[in-house]
This record gives sequence, structure tokens and C-alpha cells, in this order.
Amino acid sequence: MRFVESPRMLAAACVAGLGLALSMAATAQQIDYDSARPAALRKCDEPLHRGRVEDARACLRPLLRDAAPVIRAEAAWALGDLRNANEFFREAAAAEPRATRPRVRWGRMYLDASQHADAAKLFQEALNIDKGDRGARLAMARLMAEQFDGDVMDQVALLQSEDPGQVETHLVAARVSIERGELDAAVRSAQRALTLAEQQKLPPVEAQTLLAAIEVVRNRDPGQWTRAVLAYNPRYGTLFERLAHFEVIRRRYKEADVWLKRAVAVQPDLWSAQRELGLNMMRLGQMTEARAPLVAAYEGDPFNTTTVNTLRLLDSLAQFEIIDTPAPALKLMLNKSESGPLRPYVEKLAQESMALFSKRYGYTPEGPVGVEIYPNHDDFAVRIAGLPGIGLLGVTFGDLVAMDSPSGRKSGDFHWGSTLWHEMAHVYTLGATRHRVPRWLSEGLSVFEEWTTGPTPGVSIGPNVIDTFAAGKFLPIAKLDDGFMRPSYEGQVQMAYMQAGLMCLFADQRWGFAKLAQFLRAFNDDAMTTATAVRTAFGVSEEQFDREFTEFMKLRFQAYLTDPKRWANQMQRAHTMLEARNFPAARDAAQATVMMLPEFTSEGSAYEVLAAAEEGLNNTAGAIAALTAWRKAGGWDPAGLRKLGALLLAAKRDADAAEVLAAVNYADPLTVDGHDQLGALLLAQRKGPEALREYQVLLALQPLDTAAANYGLARAYRLTGDAAEARRRLLEALDTAPNYRPAQKLLLEMTGDRTP
Repeated sequence: MRFVESPRMLAAACVAGLGLALSMAATAQQIDYDSARPAALRKCDEPLHRGRVEDARACLRPLLRDAAPVIRAEAAWALGDLRNANEFFREAAAAEPRATRPRVRWGRMYLDASQHADAAKLFQEALNIDKGDRGARLAMARLMAEQFDGDVMDQVALLQSEDPGQVETHLVAARVSIERGELDAAVRSAQRALTLAEQQKLPPVEAQTLLAAIEVVRNRDPGQWTRAVLAYNPRYGTLFERLAHFEVIRRRYKEADVWLKRAVAVQPDLWSAQRELGLNMMRLGQMTEARAPLVAAYEGDPFNTTTVNTLRLLDSLAQFEIIDTPAPALKLMLNKSESGPLRPYVEKLAQESMALFSKRYGYTPEGPVGVEIYPNHDDFAVRIAGLPGIGLLGVTFGDLVAMDSPSGRKSGDFHWGSTLWHEMAHVYTLGATRHRVPRWLSEGLSVFEEWTTGPTPGVSIGPNVIDTFAAGKFLPIAKLDDGFMRPSYEGQVQMAYMQAGLMCLFADQRWGFAKLAQFLRAFNDDAMTTATAVRTAFGVSEEQFDREFTEFMKLRFQAYLTDPKRWANQMQRAHTMLEARNFPAARDAAQATVMMLPEFTSEGSAYEVLAAAEEGLNNTAGAIAALTAWRKAGGWDPAGLRKLGALLLAAKRDADAAEVLAAVNYADPLTVDGHDQLGALLLAQRKGPEALREYQVLLALQPLDTAAANYGLARAYRLTGDAAEARRRLLEALDTAPNYRPAQKLLLEMTGDRTP
């Protein structure tokens, strides 16, 4: 998975306003463990929680006429009438403006419906009334746990100390511990929740479900606990839906598919499970099969945004074409509007990555690797999460990669070639370990491959990464997954990516890539932990690894760490002097800045200032040297590459210019300008196939001057030995522009070629 690197990356996911997206839907209402639950509702809980649906409905229907609006709301909620439940809760809250419980339970209903923003508003409203209200604090903790929003364990521990007998605090603690991989702690919490539930004569199924999940995460048979759950409630599909959840977050989509099919078999009207089954089938590349469960989910819950968006996406796939390519086998899914110009670059880069990674990681996928590229970012976001606005560039589902198209963002916003390279690395690190690799290591290796083997090699990082390290916010290697799963400060997920990449870079430089690959393969063992893998592959303890990594960071970034303020001051001075056209001063400040942190290549980098200053001093060679160093350090902005290419051409370094201009295609391939120029350079170097590609792309982009494009294509075909196609293209050029002299001349030459 790859995040947007821009500060604009995280747009908020769309949610409906209060009451707008709730309607009739059969859902698994959360169990209310509160001892203050009204007695009128408790008498209906037993058949409801046991799966005796008709008995529960018969018990609940009379409560719809209860005098208390909160009772009516709870009854409507349990019956699946969320629209009326919403109105009853509104009435209850208005009747008791200082009561917290109606607001907490109302928020719980929204939490069940996955409308997290509205749930949070209601929980916060309750806390504004009483900041110490345990029900509201617990509800907020559960919401944060479900959203992976920071570390909730301190809040849970405080709630447990205040009320040790509260079942739900132990359930939340168990869930978070499972997601962290702290399975012994998870067992203790889940067992405590089970004991308390049995003592208080409350449903044990949530605790038993978590105990089953622990067995699944340990790669053991959960049968003891699944049988216990189904004995209590034969229709408790949430059991299998929850097991699938833990498989999905471990990226084990095939295993999740099995559990989700069991979930809907046990409880066909569990619409969330039907929806997740469809989404997971899409993760497995089963687009046609995914429609049926998604339609079922829609028919049962027509207002769920994720379901609606995903069905619309499936309808839009008629705009795409599927392209199967030979070994290494690929299945490309490209939008028909850009398949022509984009396919050559996607196919080439993907197959190069596959050939390389299969050797580096000792793994070859069984079937073709799927690559889906979406020109509309919101379509891509819906593809991976069901909601627009997701701040990701690409994601990998085993042997399937989905990502943004270069047309989906403004030129310079992201490097699509590096994104594809990053995601293809995931295919191999996941496959080589049977999806056992920790998230941090798979992400770290993908970042490492971007830096070392990808189309933009160079360790490109900003000062914020080094500042975070200096502030002591880097995590120990054994805890690095927390940075991805439960970030505790803004921007930590991006920091976790960078730290993981730097840790892999350190390991490669300290022990060599063979040991790094051995470290990865160690996770084929189901019982392997990061600490054990570190000892096995590198021969040091995790603590020693952390110490050596810290020293590596201090040494590599010593120049910056010695005086970060000086770096910032010199950077500001470089830009100020350039604006003032004081080129010598700008050059000096830029050189000092580059020396302190050569890894900073993003927009506004000192390399760019240095190149501009050298140009201002009429030192073309110096400008070329500055931009060449920028590129080697990881710089890739299309404008910068085009500038470097122009300078190289002016210096008569045509071969170097062609190599730089070819690199633009992995950042900005769908711009018409540049392909003709690159094609001509490649023809001059007698690189026929490469020139042919550029002119084919140019023609697919529908340039205004099709005669020139066909003429270039004809020259390329002639160079590759296809005289017939060359003549056809020349005739195409002359049909468009009959007086186009270059085409006339070449056609005459080729006529001479045919003379005996």
C-alpha cells in the first residue's frame, strides 16, 4: 500500500448527516452490557441473543408503543427499523436534554451502521453533558478501536479500574490486543470478559468470538469456540464475519472468503457480511461473482454508502478493457480512454519488476498478476474501501494490484511508476511468506525497493522524518506495526512507512540483501515473531537491532542532526537570494543545504535552487550537475526532468537527454509534448523498438499534428524492418497532409528500396 505524499493527502470520508442514511435493515445489534438497561428490554434480549428471531420480534413489537421514547427507539433498532429508531432517539434526547444514556445508545446505533462521524458527535454530546460518563467514554473507546484511531488502551485501563466488572472494556482490550499481535494479553482479556459475562448472565458470544479469533490468528482450529457460539445462537453470523475481519487485516483474503461465506450461510440477512463478502471477492479479483452478495446487501440495506458506491463501480467497469500478457503473466485492467498510451509503460515496468522480484525473493505467483489502474481517484478509492476521499495511491490484494492512473492527479503530484513498483513488491513479499509477513516489513521492503531498484532510485526523504527520529518518536522494531495500525500522532502512518524503509536500508547495508531476504522468509513459520526473526536472520537481539539502527540514523544524517535550524535557515536564504537574483549567494546557500541533507528532493529542494542559480551565472554544466545529482538522489518531478533533458540537449548530450526524457514517462506519460522529441532521439540512436513505442503512444494520445506522428511511426517501423507498415503510416501522414515534405521524401526513398 502506498500513501499520498502530499499534505493534502487525507480527505475526510463522506458520511451522511444524522438520520439520512438509516432505513429498514437487519443488523446485528450490539449487545448492551450495561446493568442500567431497562427491564422491559431485558426480557426481549434473551430470545434476540439466542437467535430466536420470531420470539424476539413478538416480544419487541409491543414496546414500539411504550410511553418512554428510548424504549421505543431500542425496540425499533432491534427490529431493524432504523429510521423510526432514529426519530425515537431524537425524541428521547429532546425530552431529557441532560441525560447521557439516550445519546450514547443513539450513537451506538450509528456505530452499528458504520456511520462513525455521527456516532462520534453523539458520544461527544454526552461527554459535554458529563465528561466522566463511563458509558460515553466506553462507547468512544469502542469507536476509536473500530476506526484504528490511536491507542485506546490507556482509556480502557482507566475504565477497567473504575468498574472492573464491566464486560465490554475487556472485549475492547482483547480486540486491540489481537490486532497488535499481543495474543497472550488478548487471551487474558477475552477470558476475563467471558467469565464476567457468565457471572452476570449476559451473552458470552462476543468473548467466545474473540477467543476463536485468537486461535485463527495463531493459525489453529477455532472449532472449540465456534461450536460454543453456535450452540448459544445458531444464527450468529457475526462470529464468522469477525473471524474474516482479522484475516482481512492480516491480508489473508482467501481465508477471509471462507469465513464470510459461512457468515452469510448462518445468517443470510447479515447485510454487513454480505457486503464484506462481495468486497472480499473483489480483492480476489472475482468481479463477476462479487455482484450477487453486493446486490443482496443492497436489497437488505439500500442506504449503505459502501454498497451503493461499489455496485456503481462494478457497473462502470464496462469502460475498461482486460489485457492478458505473456510471461511473466499479467492481467491488465485499463480504462479504454487511456489504454493505448498507458499500456506500453505499465506492461514494461510491471514485467521488469516481476522478473527482478522473483529472483530477489525466491517466489513466483501461480497465476497472472492483476494490475487495475483507475483514471478517477474516487473510483479507485471505492475499489479498495467503498468510499471516496481515501488518501492512498495504490494497494495490493495478494496477486492483484489496484492504483491511481497518472491521469487521476495533477502532473507532479505522484510518480505512478514508483507506485506500481512499490505495489508489485508487495505481491512478492506477501506471496513469499504466504501472507505471514508483518505489515511494517512488507511496507518497508516496498519503500526500500523504490529507493534501490525502482524507476526513481534514491533515498528521498524530508527533514520532517529526521526531526521525528530526533524527537524519539521512531518505534522499536517489534512495535513498528503499531505505527501503521494505531497511529498515536498525526502523520505517524507516513512516518512508519519511512522508518520501515530506513530499517530495511540499514539491514541491507549492515548484513547484505541475502540476510534481509532471509529475514523476510523467516515469517513463513506461523509461530515466528519479529524478535525471533531478527535473531534468526541477523544474529542479534531486537534491542541490539534498535541500537544499531539508531546509530545508523545518527551517522547517516549527522550533518542535518548537528544543526537542523541551520538547514532551515540556509534553505530560506537560498530561495530568498534566488528571488533577489543574487545568484552567487543563492548558489552558496543551496550547496550548503544540499550537503546537510542530500536526501531532500521534493518540491522546492535546494537542488532546484542550485540549478537555477548556476543557470543565472551562465554555468550550464553546473546546472546540469545540480539536476543530475537531484535525480540520483530520488528527484523525479516532470518539470525538473524536462528541464534537465533540455539542458542536456543544448549541451549536445543526446544519449543522456534521451535517458532522462524517457524517465518522464514514469511520472507523466499522458502529456502529448515530449514523445515526438524522445522518439526522434531514439531513432537517431537506432533504437527502433523504443522509438516505435513513443510514436505509438503519441498517436494514441491524439495529437493535433497526426501527420508528424505517423511520419515518426513510419521511420520507427522502417528501422525495425517492417517496411509494409512503414509505407502504410507514410500514406496515413500524406492523407492528412498531402504536402508534408518529410513524408514525401521518405516514401520516395522507400520506393527506391524496392527497386531491383
